[in-house]
Amino acid sequence: MLHNKINYMNGKWKLWPILGLLACTANPRPAPASLPIEGTWQLLSSAYIKKDTTIRNDAPGTRMIKILNGSHFAFLLHEVRTPGDTLAPRTFSAGGGSYTLVNDHYTEHLEYCSARDYEGKDFEFTVALHGDTLIQSGVEKLKEYGIGEEDLPLVEKYLRVNP
Repeated sequence: MLHNKINYMNGKWKLWPILGLLACTANPRPAPASLPIEGTWQLLSSAYIKKDTTIRNDAPGTRMIKILNGSHFAFLLHEVRTPGDTLAPRTFSAGGGSYTLVNDHYTEHLEYCSARDYEGKDFEFTVALHGDTLIQSGVEKLKEYGIGEEDLPLVEKYLRVNP
């Protein structure tokens, strides 16, 4: 009887390597984004922090939106049209690429940009949601990337655009 129990247990234990192999080869589901940031966002304010001075980065008379889906982002900025204005916008900026979000750590990989010097660069931010407001803060590595004179902390605030 003891011999039968050992064989049964040996047979049972022979399944563990197979089950372990199946568990390792199964397609894992991607972890859900830590924050529900997908959607369309309108820029409320943008500012660089230079020592003890705040420098507004959002030009008056312009409007910007950021669109986020599960893996990519895009931004569009142009001046607000005034009544009777039939000219093409004098100010226009656009860009996009892929992004990652792990907890509150948000990284944009800018693949396309009307300011071509920014293409191929990664921009790392911390994001926070407060109701329908998204706050994105980080350091733009302008000097490191050869785009500007110094790296500057940046804080942007967005309002979720309802469909």
